[in-house]
Amino acid sequence: MDSLLFLCARRIVAHRPLPALPAELYPVLFQAAFLDGRPLVLRDLVAAWPFPVLNFQRLVGRRELLRDHPCKLCVQAVILAVVAQLRRELEEPGNDSRLRVLDVTGLPDSASGRAPDGMSVWSGTVALAKACVEVSKHRREFQRRGSKRHKGRSGAATAAAAPPPPGVDVHADLFVNGTSYGILRDALQTAAAGPLRLKCREFQAEELSAAGIVTLLESMDPSRVRRVDLRFNNLGLAGLSVILPHLSRFPELRSLKLQYSNVDVRRPTPESAIGIRCLAGQLGMLPGLRELNLGSSRLSGNLRQILCFHAPALKRLDLSGHDFSQGLLEPLRLLLEETSASLLHLDLMECRMADSQLAALLPTLRRCSRLRFLGLYGNSLSTAALKDLLRKTLELPDLRLVVYPFPADRREPELGRDFGEEPEAEISGILASCGRSDLVWTYNPYGHGALDYFSL
Repeated sequence: MDSLLFLCARRIVAHRPLPALPAELYPVLFQAAFLDGRPLVLRDLVAAWPFPVLNFQRLVGRRELLRDHPCKLCVQAVILAVVAQLRRELEEPGNDSRLRVLDVTGLPDSASGRAPDGMSVWSGTVALAKACVEVSKHRREFQRRGSKRHKGRSGAATAAAAPPPPGVDVHADLFVNGTSYGILRDALQTAAAGPLRLKCREFQAEELSAAGIVTLLESMDPSRVRRVDLRFNNLGLAGLSVILPHLSRFPELRSLKLQYSNVDVRRPTPESAIGIRCLAGQLGMLPGLRELNLGSSRLSGNLRQILCFHAPALKRLDLSGHDFSQGLLEPLRLLLEETSASLLHLDLMECRMADSQLAALLPTLRRCSRLRFLGLYGNSLSTAALKDLLRKTLELPDLRLVVYPFPADRREPELGRDFGEEPEAEISGILASCGRSDLVWTYNPYGHGALDYFSL
């Protein structure tokens, strides 16, 4: 239920112009204007923002609220208001705003939301990049005009000679592909010391060359980057060996996603052996790494060598799509032994594991005392093996979610039909009798929210 203060704020933002208001009301007014979809009011509020920081998530609240409300026009309005303020600060010295940090991190991607007018991370990246380039271009043109005039003969000349305003840092999550590469490169390079400066928190790139990715990484402020996501880039071992050395300049890097990077060393060659050693050494230069996603990268037999530098510290590990059948299980078992004290999330979906592989792995899994999530969907496991797994992992106190495969010895239900009484009812009965109502077992890999490392 909305508070009386919020209801009053909604009434106020329903009419323009806004009256003079105390600074402490600005946050609730911003929230009301954003959730009610009032972009013009948001521009007014940002123009007179009385605080040094404007953080979207802290102001608007839960991601669920953002996801259910159209936000594209509202986010654009805030960006345009900041651009307009920076232009005023440049042309009218002394007319400085208090706003110094605009934080738009954590906004939900419209592709996963329900609001038809939401803003995707990609379109948000483009909008911010264009704003940075525009403000930098305006400053250069203003300074050029002022330098052509005799000092003291015009206000423009006086303004041009004044110290530049401090500008605004924009903290954002960036998503780039081949279409948006050029504008983001220009924003990171030409606007690095400009009035509007992009500070990346999470960086995702798709369909880019290794050289293009390196150009963007080298142009970023290294102080805030916590995640690099390079899925679907077809990099191969050669491309990864070019990129990974550049990640060591990010001291806060905690998460690295490299799934579907077209790394295939199932048939070893002298060249691939050198590449694996190089990859292992480069990962070893990232001591702060806590999440690593190597899904579908076909490195099964080389995992322990690659991860040996990080195994004791890893908290989230995604090895889905690897082949751990036959003789490739031992590297995985040894790896889990090393991660057992820290691992919270383990994804082994579609890894060609059968009952015998699970049985061999189970003693090691039971030593992962902090494990919260276990993904086994897509493996050929019997009902008996799943029940054995259930009983022997009940002792893991933090385990909250297990995504298991439909048992290989049962007929899979028809499309659109429920699982049926067995074995779902049996699993539910065991959980209830053991007092583990906090633990969920599901055979639906899409029926639960993705557990992000930074929310673990």
